[in-house]
Amino acid sequence: MGRFTYWMNVSLDLRIEQVPGDNGAGEWLRIDEELHREFNARARALALLVQGRVIYETMEEYWPRAREDASLPDYMREYGEIWTAKPKVLVSRTRHGADHHTRIIGGDDAIEQLAALRAETDGTIGVGGATLATQLLRAGLLDELLLFTHPAILGGGRPLFDDYDVPIELDLLEQRSFKQGVTMHHYAIRETSPR
Repeated sequence: MGRFTYWMNVSLDLRIEQVPGDNGAGEWLRIDEELHREFNARARALALLVQGRVIYETMEEYWPRAREDASLPDYMREYGEIWTAKPKVLVSRTRHGADHHTRIIGGDDAIEQLAALRAETDGTIGVGGATLATQLLRAGLLDELLLFTHPAILGGGRPLFDDYDVPIELDLLEQRSFKQGVTMHHYAIRETSPR
């Protein structure tokens, strides 16, 4: 059985966007070569990616072109290759087609489809998007959090989870610090109800 792992850059106050629509491109992020190479290694190890529409379209707009952009450093071109080649599932009610090794899951039974996907997958399934992660958490399907915490307090903006106010107990699996002051914490979500 696979593990759904919500992977996100966050501020110290667990915000993922400072302003609506910055989609991980805020000036508060400290993503240097060291951190990007960590992202590349972790993305390469994923069995597949499951992304909500907003994060998917942000990635789709940039990374396929980035892999061939000679003006970018090699580690960014490498991530473009990884993202484009990695099998992906787009969770969307409005999209009916997608390129780059992407299949679409949508409709009223999307969570049931994702549960079946998790059951038939070996390895880690990277989850992108707060709305999707919140739905998986509510359904008891989210297994892990992989948080890259940047040394900034935003004081507002979009939180790690959308409209979720139930306590979540975690077990630390690993942690690491990076030169720019970013820390990585990888947690397992404790089971509080049958999954």
